[in-house]
Amino acid sequence: MRIVVDLARCQGYAQCVFLAPEVFELHGEEALLYDPAVPAGQLDRVLQAAAACPVQAILVGDQVRADVR
Repeated sequence: MRIVVDLARCQGYAQCVFLAPEVFELHGEEALLYDPAVPAGQLDRVLQAAAACPVQAILVGDQVRADVR
């Protein structure tokens, strides 16, 4: 499963970091780092993080277009 975060939309609320810390990491105050390939066993947490994102910046699975990196 792949994810993409629209970093232009992301506002650094960090809900994803709290819900899926093995996938998302806040570097500094607002720079979000993440692994686009969801690790085994983390899909539920990533889906929760995507749902909790106040600006809906996290795209998961079928929402991710092949040309988006």
